[in-house]
Amino acid sequence: MADKLERYRRKRDPSRTPEPVPPEPPEPPEPPRPGAGNAFVIQEHHARSLHWDLRLERDGVLVSWAVPKGLPADPGTNHLAVHTEDHPMEYLTFHGEIPKGEYGGGTMTVWDTGTFDVEKWSNREVKFVLHGQRATGRFVLFQTNGKNWMIHRMDAAARDPLPAVDPMLPARRVRVPRDAAAYAFEFAWGGRRLLVPIEGGRTTAAREHPWLRPLAESFGSRTAVLDGEVVTLGGAELLVFYDLLYDDGHSLVGEPFSARRAALESLDLAGGRWQTAPSWPGDAGPVRQAAREQGLPGVVAKRLDSPYEPGESTSWLFIPS
Repeated sequence: MADKLERYRRKRDPSRTPEPVPPEPPEPPEPPRPGAGNAFVIQEHHARSLHWDLRLERDGVLVSWAVPKGLPADPGTNHLAVHTEDHPMEYLTFHGEIPKGEYGGGTMTVWDTGTFDVEKWSNREVKFVLHGQRATGRFVLFQTNGKNWMIHRMDAAARDPLPAVDPMLPARRVRVPRDAAAYAFEFAWGGRRLLVPIEGGRTTAAREHPWLRPLAESFGSRTAVLDGEVVTLGGAELLVFYDLLYDDGHSLVGEPFSARRAALESLDLAGGRWQTAPSWPGDAGPVRQAAREQGLPGVVAKRLDSPYEPGESTSWLFIPS
């Protein structure tokens, strides 16, 4: 019997990695179990670079592809899928820390698991339908040039497109609005505005600010667009976030600020180089005083019921300190 896991074993030392390494030569196959033959797992793998490992059961092993950006969310975008060695069936439930220096070293977690239906399986093309808790839909893996593969989504996903908007800017006012209870008050940081789109654990904002790469990786497969400012505190650049325009397939630009703010706070963004800016509903006096004491340029009043409006808007008011 051909050993489909020979390449897998060759890359791993069972005394150094917690990964399952079945005995060699392979044992005789077990009798078929109910539902056998159509299991899948997707693992989120924080190795040298973040990626997702898609594994489909086939003839007693898990045929595997590494997908750097995760499964495509809509039919308009194909993602690279690197065909890797077959993995043992025990990998369906494997998660843990592969030691640094070992092949695939890093943290691996089970992102989703379930069953799949095969529509076509050949050496160059695999069409299948996933039935998972997070991953559902019809996909095709196809070989391009040489060893390269791509993955394409064949059905439409119920996702909003990423918003392509300019930042919302406050109008300048001298006095605090009379109906202060209708607003939240925040510090005006005097920094440089930055919209941060995050998709597939990556962000284009890291081209200019490489220190944002760990932030993007922390989102895993969650897609988001964050709004904030790059400020300098203590001699180091820090990104303060104060709005969320897109979250996990849903555009929030039409939602009221109060809802966007609650969604932002639920992300619990706090790191050495980024944080969620504080916000205080209803009372401008203490916020304005604190801004003066900290040498900040002023405060921004944001209407709690206002949608996100690109460009200058009177729903946001800059009030000098």
